[in-house]
Amino acid sequence: MIRNFDAILFMSFGGPEGPDDVLPFLKNVVRGRNVPDERLVNVAKHYNRFGGISPINAQNREIISKLHDKLIEKQINLPLFWGNRNWHPLITDTVVKMHEAKIKNAITFVTAAFSSYSSCQQYKEDIENACKINNVNNLKIFKIRPFFNHPLFIQANIDLIAESMGQFTGFDKNRVKLIFTAHSIPLSMDENCDYQKQLLSTAKVLADAFGVTNFKLAYQSRSGSPRDPWLEPDILDVLNSECNASEFIIIVPIGFISDHMEIIYDLDIEAKNKALELGLNMVRAKAVSNSPIFINMIVELIEEVLNDVPAKIHEGFNLPSPDCDPNCCPLIKYTELVNKNN
Repeated sequence: MIRNFDAILFMSFGGPEGPDDVLPFLKNVVRGRNVPDERLVNVAKHYNRFGGISPINAQNREIISKLHDKLIEKQINLPLFWGNRNWHPLITDTVVKMHEAKIKNAITFVTAAFSSYSSCQQYKEDIENACKINNVNNLKIFKIRPFFNHPLFIQANIDLIAESMGQFTGFDKNRVKLIFTAHSIPLSMDENCDYQKQLLSTAKVLADAFGVTNFKLAYQSRSGSPRDPWLEPDILDVLNSECNASEFIIIVPIGFISDHMEIIYDLDIEAKNKALELGLNMVRAKAVSNSPIFINMIVELIEEVLNDVPAKIHEGFNLPSPDCDPNCCPLIKYTELVNKNN
């Protein structure tokens, strides 16, 4: 592996920043999956409820600004670029800027803690495709590993869970129920990666940190054809059938880095309304980008690669730390399945 890196690429999902962006953004998200336009129009309503603006780009700008300052403080004097998969600044434009800046070997941090095709391999494919489209043939980009088991990722979540506990009146630790959420993915995708295993391990490590045995992993933001099986249970089903009014319920969105639209709509609106309907005592923990510890974690991940040192792993994990090799998180005919069922 090349160690003579000359740049850092911050890569994320992207999101619309105005009403005119919403449908083009959603079409980018589902490209190649034959999702009908009426489905996209329904999803667009979630964004239009907030002026067509997703918070994700603004939050990423804040992360990048803080990361830049921390890198300078650590004397890591590499230029920092930003590219998104689905909205501006698009990775197709960013690789051109990197090429024009004569970048040859970059490290990329992707805002996804867990391993799956969508959160790992697809980002690498998008980089490769962006280079091909623009005839950029001499740019190599090395992806940093998934970081679900990094000690600072765990610590950031612990701090935010503890902060959320302070929102309850008459709080009783013995009555806590932790519900960890992540983006659902198709079962066909989950069968070829360690996504669910990593989520379950992380949930247990975090629950153990508080001595809580009453915890659950749930999923949200399901999309695609209802005929395709996806990871379950859905967060709303868990609230409806597995919670009661005597519990102090904390929803922890461990599968998400920032409080973007899927958090705001799925948890702060839908889950909150369901909890009110059922008379449940529920709060949501913030996502980890709200913690300065998260920025330190990104720097430590970069240093792991620059200095070629062993990965830092929280002691509570017994899963191996995955590397992003060319064969990780394969697609395995997922696209063919989706196209067939649609």
